[in-house]
Amino acid sequence: MVDSSVVGLLSRVTGTVRPGPAGEVIVRIRGGAEHFLAHPASAEDRIEVGTVATVFGHLPPRTVYVAPAYGS
Repeated sequence: MVDSSVVGLLSRVTGTVRPGPAGEVIVRIRGGAEHFLAHPASAEDRIEVGTVATVFGHLPPRTVYVAPAYGS
């Protein structure tokens, strides 16, 4: 199966994303929605549950780097 790129897609934070332990986001991809471990794209960011975030990087298989999609 070819892996679809998640970079550039919007996600919703389901577990607080902050420096340190991984948070979690859900991304609509491949005709469904999948959960990914998430780290902030900027080391200082803290992104709360429910925030819409953009995926800026992908570390296969299930880790992404995100930033708030609509500012802080």
